[in-house]
Amino acid sequence: MPASNLRLEYANLLAPHVEGGVDPERLQGDLSETFRRALAAVEERRGQGEMGFFDLPFASATVARVKELGEGFGQWFNDVVVLGIGGSGLGAIALRDALLGPYWNERSDDERDHFPRLHVVDNPDPFTFGRLLERLDPARTLFNVVSKSGSTAETMAQYLVARERVERVVGEDKARGHFLFTTDPGRGALRQIADAEGIPTLPVPENVGGRFSVLSPVGLLPAAICGVDIDALLAGAGDMETRCRAPELAANPAGVLAVLLHALDREAGRRIHVFMPYADRLRSSALWFQQLWAESLGKARDLAGTPVFTGPTPVASAGATDQHSLLQLLIEGPQDKVVLFVGLEDVGADMAIPRRHTEIASLSYLGGHTLGELLNAERRATAEALRRGGRPNATFMLPTLDARGMGELFMLLQVATVVAGALYGVDPLDQPGVELGKTLTYGLMGREGHSAPSIDEGDPRWVV
Repeated sequence: MPASNLRLEYANLLAPHVEGGVDPERLQGDLSETFRRALAAVEERRGQGEMGFFDLPFASATVARVKELGEGFGQWFNDVVVLGIGGSGLGAIALRDALLGPYWNERSDDERDHFPRLHVVDNPDPFTFGRLLERLDPARTLFNVVSKSGSTAETMAQYLVARERVERVVGEDKARGHFLFTTDPGRGALRQIADAEGIPTLPVPENVGGRFSVLSPVGLLPAAICGVDIDALLAGAGDMETRCRAPELAANPAGVLAVLLHALDREAGRRIHVFMPYADRLRSSALWFQQLWAESLGKARDLAGTPVFTGPTPVASAGATDQHSLLQLLIEGPQDKVVLFVGLEDVGADMAIPRRHTEIASLSYLGGHTLGELLNAERRATAEALRRGGRPNATFMLPTLDARGMGELFMLLQVATVVAGALYGVDPLDQPGVELGKTLTYGLMGREGHSAPSIDEGDPRWVV
């Protein structure tokens, strides 16, 4: 199994490559010591069993169960629908788009090697969900319901709708054969239903939060059902986990990323981190990173309970598309951003640009090149334009977009997140700011034990 060897190219975060960059000598000085303390804090929490995502590449028993269900039960169906929101959906979407490629669901059975179509429904918009259900044959559809707690309002509401729709077609006795739950191994509503009705389940480890769950059954099962090589995915993640154990900052890609972004935030006001892959297949990975970075680092209090109101703001972008929307702001707007590119050395199925209209200078230069060359030239030129404008940027380079490389990228970004959490002095594993909205929703929907809240809908005088 060949190594992907993802590289982090970060010269454009450093002086003198970019004006206002971090002094590279600090990587052997104060920043190295800062990193050692942060890594020690992460290792301490990992040793206490709090950061289970580190161990997912090596969870052989769970992987075997995923393969058993994915290669057996999952192949009974024409369509698989993942019901999950946030980390319970974004990872599956990122893996689907990156490794199955565009138009997977539109391909013929032969073109998909007879693997099922894959749909991920991560929002309870009735119009979208209704139109999907209208297109599916419930008798040939598997619903993978993903909720660690088993009580996620959006996901459970979708489950109830889907359950009724399936029962209406196949009958109550057979309906349970169209569901698979990915949930807590020992508790919660989904676990209760599964135990009572004999519905197959996969576990979300107790010490793995939703946004860190892409390499757990949450992301692995949908990928495995559609033929993704999950062994390669986990091998890449395992290799990166080893690289990110290095105590020397210069040898630790996650450490370098976290330390430099933290320094540029705190010392230079670079509080907005733009994640900009140059591959359509990675657009949804930018959204996955956006949740990971925002929910982990945006905190009102530090570990001691002191108010801090800290955290960088991630922005999901796409190259070269957003060169025609965001780039003007990135190059000439406020000096508050760092751009993180993702590039591919081999873009996959490249396309030659024909030599036509050679008499027109603005077109003739394109002939003889390829679309892949153009896309990579756009990325390199954008990085250089930012550098010349004193705008820090870095690039993740993948030899090709495959399962092993995606495993490396996911693990690198997850480790960088928890190291950054230690640098900011916050808990990257919780999300207290999300809980109030959930509680108010429960009250508005009449959940037992939650009283209906009084909602300030605003003053009618200030409505136009």
